Amino acid sequence: MSIPRPPLAALLAPLLCGALLAGPSAALAAEVDDGIETARTSRPVAPGVRLESYDRLESDRWLRIDELVVDLAASGGVRAEYLGGRGTETVAEAVAHHPAGPGRRVVGAVNGDFFDIRRTGAPLGPGVRAGRLLHSASPGAGAAVGFAPDGSGRVLRLALTGSITLPGGAVRTPAGYNAAHPPAEGFTVYTADWPGSVLPVTGPAVELRDGRVALAATVVRRPACRERPAPGTTLLVASGAAAAELAALRVGDPVAVTAAPLPDSGPAPLAAVGGREPLVVAGVPQNHDGEPNNTAAPRTAVGLSRNGRSLRLVTVDGRMPASGGLTLTGLGRLMRRLGSHEALNLDGGGSSTLLAALAGAAAPTLENTPSDGAPRPVPNGLALTAPMGSGRLAGHRIEAAGGATRLFPGLTRTLTATGHDSALGPAAGAPSWSAEGAGRIGPDGVLRGSRPGTVTVRAGAVPAEPGYTEGALVLEVLGPLTRVRPTRDRIGLADRTQSARFDLTGYDAQGRATTVEPRDTALRYDRSHWRVAQDGRGGFTVRALVARATGWLRVTVPATGATAELALGAGLDALPLADLEDAGRWTGAGAAAAPGEGRPGTGIALTLPGPAAPAVTATAPRPIPLPEQARSVSLWVAGDGSGARPAVHLSDGNGAGLTLRGPAGDRSGWHRITLPLPATAEPPLRLTGLSATGGSGPARLLLDTLTAETPPTGPAPTVTLPPDPVVSTPAGVGARPWRFAVSSDGRPPGRGVDFVLGRAAGPPGFTHRGVRFVPLDGRRRTLDAGGGLDRMRALAEALTAAGREPGTGAVAVVQRYAPGVVDRTEAALLTRRLAEFRRTTGKRAALFILDAPRFTAGRTEGVPNVAVGRAGRTLIGVDAFAAGEWLSVLPGTATAR
Repeated sequence: MSIPRPPLAALLAPLLCGALLAGPSAALAAEVDDGIETARTSRPVAPGVRLESYDRLESDRWLRIDELVVDLAASGGVRAEYLGGRGTETVAEAVAHHPAGPGRRVVGAVNGDFFDIRRTGAPLGPGVRAGRLLHSASPGAGAAVGFAPDGSGRVLRLALTGSITLPGGAVRTPAGYNAAHPPAEGFTVYTADWPGSVLPVTGPAVELRDGRVALAATVVRRPACRERPAPGTTLLVASGAAAAELAALRVGDPVAVTAAPLPDSGPAPLAAVGGREPLVVAGVPQNHDGEPNNTAAPRTAVGLSRNGRSLRLVTVDGRMPASGGLTLTGLGRLMRRLGSHEALNLDGGGSSTLLAALAGAAAPTLENTPSDGAPRPVPNGLALTAPMGSGRLAGHRIEAAGGATRLFPGLTRTLTATGHDSALGPAAGAPSWSAEGAGRIGPDGVLRGSRPGTVTVRAGAVPAEPGYTEGALVLEVLGPLTRVRPTRDRIGLADRTQSARFDLTGYDAQGRATTVEPRDTALRYDRSHWRVAQDGRGGFTVRALVARATGWLRVTVPATGATAELALGAGLDALPLADLEDAGRWTGAGAAAAPGEGRPGTGIALTLPGPAAPAVTATAPRPIPLPEQARSVSLWVAGDGSGARPAVHLSDGNGAGLTLRGPAGDRSGWHRITLPLPATAEPPLRLTGLSATGGSGPARLLLDTLTAETPPTGPAPTVTLPPDPVVSTPAGVGARPWRFAVSSDGRPPGRGVDFVLGRAAGPPGFTHRGVRFVPLDGRRRTLDAGGGLDRMRALAEALTAAGREPGTGAVAVVQRYAPGVVDRTEAALLTRRLAEFRRTTGKRAALFILDAPRFTAGRTEGVPNVAVGRAGRTLIGVDAFAAGEWLSVLPGTATAR
């Protein structure tokens, strides 16, 4: 995506917390449905069109949502139009040749209808462009979103009307028109507007040209891989009783064909694209519970206001830790919250795609994150077109490389200025750069930080025409760079065709972070084995020059001397996971050890009693960790030719399940299958079980010898951090106005100690001598029954109260250590909220982790993070209103980092 999302807090370990605060306030409880918004950006696209991108935490998932908000009544004349219709292609490819018309351009687009993905590639619903029917719905379909000549939209159903006039005057109504699935009875018509890749013609057919039969009927006994009819040619096919009438046609016979869309009410639309499930009907979100498509998945939806003048095109990312997708029921609730009076579900899953043209862009670019890792070819979509502007420069849109609006003193940030006209369309014009504040900028748009503070960069035009508006961007110059760390400490490549990228993250003394650009670094590596280059987005790309190698990449920032290393590897090794000699310890009904039947030795036998039987699963006695760099999992399978499918079950770093499904076992005997790991899988991964499903009848699968194909990168480099300033001495702790202790030994506070935080849950939050202590409940996982949502609401309530209390100078959040409960996204959100509190109120904030394996102390975004070990008694001196550091920590035992 082009929007930089908030980064994960890589330095925060998974956490578990103590007591639960009181329930959320009424204001927070009234937030939309069962989620909270965590980040949002809003950007103009064209007059009457804006792009909204935001993240949400729901009770059971994270969500990333993009939506194009369109005013169809705006004076700019935005229109929604049918996109595509020439076979499957990506939405971007369809946009590139969309006939927007004279003086118009495409400013946004989404994918459209469900389609016959495994056969013809044609959409299943109806399609209308410029008032002309392109294709009718297949049997069982017909829902669509349509747009009238005045631009207004509505959700409707479109049937087919028209006529086929045969020799002698008999008139038949066409049963299908360029339909993906021809009806079982009647005539179906195919023309040059056929939107699929393969015609579904399996019976008699005639070709018509100029209203007459040009080629008599011939019987096609198998699906014909025919091209679409040429312009001016109509292919007429028939099923059922109509086949005899078709067979009677002879070359030269007159046959007239007409077809048009037939709406369930009102006039026929000027443009329409099919969909499937209604999401909102007359302002009421629909309940799809129990329906087969009502699973959490990536989604695309279209919504309209009551008067049809306000349009929303929405995508929800899914099948990834950062966004779990929505059910149909949840999507309907979302569309209603967004103000839709009517809403329709479009194709989702890997098809979900949203493009938008930001100010000055020549064409729309991808904004959401497709679940397949790349945009899927689809047959159609909806395009937003708007009038072109004058092309005269009216302003510049400024962007920083990689979206990073921070930099360090003495280092750089590359900026680009894209010219746009008054309609936000592209306009030529080189920018004239200027900067005010803590940095200076060159004529090439490279900004160099001078000192900590803010710098306002402007892109002007010389000379500036009347109406020109200077573009501006505010950036923050952090404190001096103290250390750097790559976003990946190991890079493994399967072969020379692959590449991998990484960013270099720098930190100042307060733990505030941003990327360090390649121009500010020096690289050292074996150039005969590797190629490392700038990726054009503020990061690096690594490629292997040989089939197999291991090595190191050392990155240095010469201006500060900070260094970091990455381990590199190319090639694949099959690392053992399980030989299944312990198959007797794998549990599950229908699963059993198979001594002497393995390859070799013992294997696992999975027995399915019949074709409709539920999956048979063998659960591992304990989760089996996969190598961090693993690319795939392989296993040996011996089938019986029944078509049963094996599967490998994993859990990811957030505890979510992941299934790798193997091919149908249509052959007998042993063979090895390799199942790629999805690029979006969140490490660390663990193998939890094996299963078998399907089959044409009773089935028995034998499984043996699991391996993980992994590049040979070697161990990750060891990183040692300097002690944080909060780590102090007995004298430093004693010099603070008051002290508390953290201990698990149950001893009373003792002399000079106000209280002890121990294993007991304690009160639900309290304020003591200017510090509000905020214990958070960690009994539930982030996405388990609203655990993370409740914690974030409780935190928001506490921070709001602390910000208003004149006698409170600091907030101390208290959590208990328990890996796997708080996921990394929630941990990042927690520290971001504390940093926001610190910045907006001027008050202090800290995070304390109790019962950690060892003592550590560091900070993120200026917020101290202190993990207190289980052993000993740690003392903390506090001055909530100190001018500098407000905490002094004396570890009980262990070493501070």
